[in-house]
Amino acid sequence: MLSRDFLLNLAKEYGTPLYVYDGDMVVARYRDLFGFIPYSKLKVCCAMKANYNPGLLALLRDAGASLDTVSPGEVIMALKLGFPKEKIIYTANNMTDAEFEQVLATGVTMNIGSLSRLKKISVSHPGISLCLRFNPDVCDGDHAKTMTGGDLTKFGILLEAVEEVKSIVRAGKLKIIGLHEHTGSGLQRAESVYQSMENLMNIATPENFPDLEFLDFGGGFKVPYKPDEARIDYVAMGKEITRRFEAFTARYGRKLDMLFEPGKYIFAEAGYLLTEVNTIKHNRSRVIVGCNSGFPQLIRPVLYDAYHNIENLSNPNGAGKIYDVCGNICETGDRFAEQRLLPEIREYDILSIQNAGAYCYSMGGVYNLRAMPTEVVVSGKKVTYLRKGLTSEELCNQILSEGKLL
Repeated sequence: MLSRDFLLNLAKEYGTPLYVYDGDMVVARYRDLFGFIPYSKLKVCCAMKANYNPGLLALLRDAGASLDTVSPGEVIMALKLGFPKEKIIYTANNMTDAEFEQVLATGVTMNIGSLSRLKKISVSHPGISLCLRFNPDVCDGDHAKTMTGGDLTKFGILLEAVEEVKSIVRAGKLKIIGLHEHTGSGLQRAESVYQSMENLMNIATPENFPDLEFLDFGGGFKVPYKPDEARIDYVAMGKEITRRFEAFTARYGRKLDMLFEPGKYIFAEAGYLLTEVNTIKHNRSRVIVGCNSGFPQLIRPVLYDAYHNIENLSNPNGAGKIYDVCGNICETGDRFAEQRLLPEIREYDILSIQNAGAYCYSMGGVYNLRAMPTEVVVSGKKVTYLRKGLTSEELCNQILSEGKLL
């Protein structure tokens, strides 16, 4: 964890708003998983959608990580950063024919999640190797919008469609080398992990899929966001995951690779969004703190009602008061925290929004024509990667240069 003084110095040097990432923590979290899950053929594919910062990805590449990608852009970025194609898996989501051809040409493993796409591939590209994504029929996650299993989700092929899948595969002489499932983000119950694994392993028989090389159980590993939130016992969970998978491989007849695709676990706690207070307003029953960032730069609170701990770096020992911490966007919902007890906040204090490493910058945008912040990656107590944010004028010039009036 980066110290208060270190973060304040970065804010002074690079300005605010500022995203700061602890690269050493990211690599440590990646390596944690191999300690938690004692399976000899475990592969960890970091979910690139959680954070595509090139400085962090380079550290993970050097640590031997694989990547889970979900768009042609992510595949291209991964290849340009030097990840071997063998260490990239691409999970399709309502992709176009052109996207399919683009990713297929790269040689990365493709994960297909619909009968519709599978039928097209069977006709247009007979004989190719694929992974198939199934809906695990288990619903879990920290918000309804991040649950990816069950009847209401758009993801995966239904388990009961396995006979139809086999028919399509036979017709196209396709080789199914992997099966995949993902239950949701921020899984609340260990039993959900076990049950979704069992549901996938139940169809992963030599009779159904004789050429399997791996099973991929997605991500969703939870981290604490609230100060009093307990950490999951991943050591106990990892032992149970390994026990169940080894029992499955014994039934299957050979050892397969076991894949997981964590994003939040690897990135979330390593990130900080530093923002400066510029306005304090007393609105009868509320004290409203205004700062120089907003929800397009960290959207999780307004999108998912997510809790992010906030620290007052400038006045950590101030008397506790209740605040609404708001952004600079023209939207009433632009709040990072509501009725939050914090050390006394003064104008020009620097606030640190914690757990800002996953699904924060990567989900950002330029609503209200406010540019995304500068990002820095810290490793070995020094800045190893810098991406400067645009000024307002640079942002406008960029947009104007990208098109022309006809």
